[in-house]
Amino acid sequence: MADSHAKMTQATPQEIIISVLAGLFAPLLAIFLIVMLVLSIQDKHLPDTTSEAAQKATLDRIKPFAHLVALDANAPKVEKSGQEVFDAVCTTCHTPGALGAPKFGNKGDWGPRISQGYETLIKHALEGIRQMPPRGGDGDLSDTEVARAVAYMADAAGAKFKAPEAAAPAAAAASTAKPDPSKGKAVYEANCAVCHATGVAGAPKMGDKAAWSPRVSQGYATLYSHALNGIRGMPAKGGNAGLSEADLANAVGFLMTQGGGKL
Repeated sequence: MADSHAKMTQATPQEIIISVLAGLFAPLLAIFLIVMLVLSIQDKHLPDTTSEAAQKATLDRIKPFAHLVALDANAPKVEKSGQEVFDAVCTTCHTPGALGAPKFGNKGDWGPRISQGYETLIKHALEGIRQMPPRGGDGDLSDTEVARAVAYMADAAGAKFKAPEAAAPAAAAASTAKPDPSKGKAVYEANCAVCHATGVAGAPKMGDKAAWSPRVSQGYATLYSHALNGIRGMPAKGGNAGLSEADLANAVGFLMTQGGGKL
C-alpha cells in the first residue's frame, strides 16, 4: 500500500520544470508591467523640442543679451525726426496703447493731453510720467528729438504743434554732397542686397519703383538720414558700423536712382 502511494505522488522532471516556470511567470509579468509604466511616465515628461513655442523659447534662452557696436566718438550726432524717434522708441507702447499710453492717432486718448499744451507734454516726455520712463526709455535721445516725437504723435491726433526744425549737421552735409551711384552698386551688393534684393523685413526691393516711390518723394537727404541712423527694421548703416559715410551715400544714391528717383 505504501509503495502504491509513493508511485502516485512522485513528480517527473518535466512537471517540476513546468511548475517552476509557472511560478516565475507571475512576478516576471508584474516586473515587465512596472517597467513599461515607468517608461511611459518618463516619455510624458520629456521636454517639447518640436513645437513652434518650444523653439521660440529656446531661441529666447540662447539669444545674446547685448550687442557691441563700434562708434566714432568724434562723429557729429545726427538727430532723428519725430517719425524716426517714434518708429525706433515710442511705437512699442503708443501703437498698441500698452501701459496706459495714448494710442497713436487716437483723438480720444490724445485730446486731454493736447489740451495741456506742447510744453507740458514735452516736460512729461523728458522727465517721465506714470508708466512712461524718461525719454521713452532711451537716454540717448536729445531734448530736440523728444520734442519732435511729441509733436509727431500729438499732431497725428489733431494737434497743431510746431516741432523744432533745426537740421542736423551731418544730414545737412549729406544733402550737399552729391553721391556717385556708379560707385554705390558695389557697396549695395556687399551690404544692402541681403535685405533689399528680396524685400525681407519690409525693405523696399531694389528696382521696385512702386515700393520706392513714397521713399524717393522724401528726398535724398531724408533717405540718407534713414540709412545712416536706421529706421524700423533697418539697422544703422545697414548693420555695418564700419561703412564710411561716402560709401553709404553712394549706396543710397544707387538704390534711389534704381527706384526711379533723381539726384
